[in-house]
Amino acid sequence: MASLTSSPPQSPRGRSSSMRKKMKYIVVTGGVVSGLGKGITISSVGVIMKRCGFRVTSIKIDPYLNTDAGTMSPFEHGEVYVLKDGGEVDLDLGNYERFLGIELTRDHNITTGKAYHQVIQRERRGDYLGKTVQVVPHVTNAIQDWIERVAYESVDGKVGPADICLIEVGGTVGDIESMIFLEALRQFQFRVGRENCCFLHVSLVPVLGSVGEQKTKPTQHSVRELRSVGLTPDVIVCRSGQKLKRSTQDKISLFCHVPPANVLSVHDVTNIYHVALILCDQGLPNIIANKLQVEPAVMPPDMASWADMADMVDNLSIEVHVALVGKYTDLQDSYLSVLKALKHGAFACRRKLIIDWVEASDLEMDESSEDFIKAWELITNADGVLVPGGFGDRGIKGKLKAISYARTSKTPYLGICLGMQLAVVEFAQNVLGIDNFVISSFFYELLSIS
Repeated sequence: MASLTSSPPQSPRGRSSSMRKKMKYIVVTGGVVSGLGKGITISSVGVIMKRCGFRVTSIKIDPYLNTDAGTMSPFEHGEVYVLKDGGEVDLDLGNYERFLGIELTRDHNITTGKAYHQVIQRERRGDYLGKTVQVVPHVTNAIQDWIERVAYESVDGKVGPADICLIEVGGTVGDIESMIFLEALRQFQFRVGRENCCFLHVSLVPVLGSVGEQKTKPTQHSVRELRSVGLTPDVIVCRSGQKLKRSTQDKISLFCHVPPANVLSVHDVTNIYHVALILCDQGLPNIIANKLQVEPAVMPPDMASWADMADMVDNLSIEVHVALVGKYTDLQDSYLSVLKALKHGAFACRRKLIIDWVEASDLEMDESSEDFIKAWELITNADGVLVPGGFGDRGIKGKLKAISYARTSKTPYLGICLGMQLAVVEFAQNVLGIDNFVISSFFYELLSIS
C-alpha cells in the first residue's frame, strides 16, 4: 500500500500480459445533480456481478483538492469513513464494503489532491527528466496508472486479482473539478481496450406538472456533456420518482445514442436493497456480460437470498428506538456508517429501527423551551442512547447530560470515539468525584488529538 510520502505507485502494465488476466472495468458517472445515488447504483451492480460468479473490487474517484476526507466538515461532505488500514475516505467506500463484502484500502479512494501530490513528488525527484510537466499527459497518466495498479489488488481475501473493477466518478459531469478524471478515463478506455470497459451514466428524469410528464431534457443535456469529453455511455440509469414509461425510454434512446433496452429505470423504492433487484429484472447482467465479452458462471444471477433480505426489511414491524445525540444532525450522512451498523443489527434481530435525532445543544437550553422538552422526551422514551464522534466543544454539556441519564436510568448506551471519551469523563465527574478542572483539562487534550 502506498502513502502520500512513499514512492509513487507503479502500474502493472510493465508485466507481461500473459502473466496477468485481463481486468474488466465498469465506470459509473453522474449527471444533472449530485446525490442521485451513484454509490448505491455501483454497489448494486457489484452485487449483481458477484451473484453472476465474478470477483469484484471498487475504486471511488473524488474530484476535490483535499488529500482525503479526514479534515472535511460533515456538513460539507458527510461522514468520514475509516478503512481497516486507517484511511479516511468518502462514505461511498463504506457502501462498497457493506454491499460487496470486501476490505478496501486508502488507495481505493483517488482524489485530485493525491494525484497532483504524486506528480509533484515525481517532478521534484526529476523523474520527468526536465520536461514541462502538464495535466495531459502527466497527471492523466498518473491517474490511469493508479487505477490500473489498485484494480489488481485483492480485496476479498482470495489469491489473485478480481475479475471486475467498479469505478465511481464523484461529482457531476460538466463540473470543472472532474474534467481531469474524465479525460483520464477517455484515454484509459483505449489503454485497456474499449471491449474491457462498460460506462454507466446515472441521470435524473424529473416528473413535472399535474399530468406527471417525465422530462428527458436534463438527461439529454447530461449525456451530450459526457460525449463532448469523449465518453459514450453504454447504459443510462434513470433516477425518477416513478418507473420510466416506454415512451420515455424510447425518447432517451433516440437522443442519447443507446439502445432502448439499455435505458434502465431506477425509480423510488421502499429500501435501497431493491435497486439491485430492479436492475437485474431489466436485464443489466446480460447487457454488461455482452459489453465486456465475459461468460458469467451463473446466469441469470441467483438473487433469491438478496430478494428475501429486501422483503424482510420491508416487513419489519416491531420498533426499537435509539436516540442519537449528535451535533451534525441536520445532515444524516454525517453518521451514515453508524446508521448502517444500527440498521444491520436491527435487521438481524428482526426489529424496525427508528432513529430519534437529538441535537446535543438542545439538551443544554432553557428547560421551558420547546426544543429542550422535545429533546428530553426523545431521550427518556428511547430504548437505547448513542453518542457518536465529533469535534470541538459545542454540545459537550448536552452529551454529558444524555450520558448521565443513560447511566442512572440503566438505559443501554453506546459511545463511539468522542462518545466513549465523554462516558469516561461523565463517570469520573459524577461517580468518582474527580475535580472538574482536572477532568476538563484531560478531556480537551483528548479533543485536540481526536
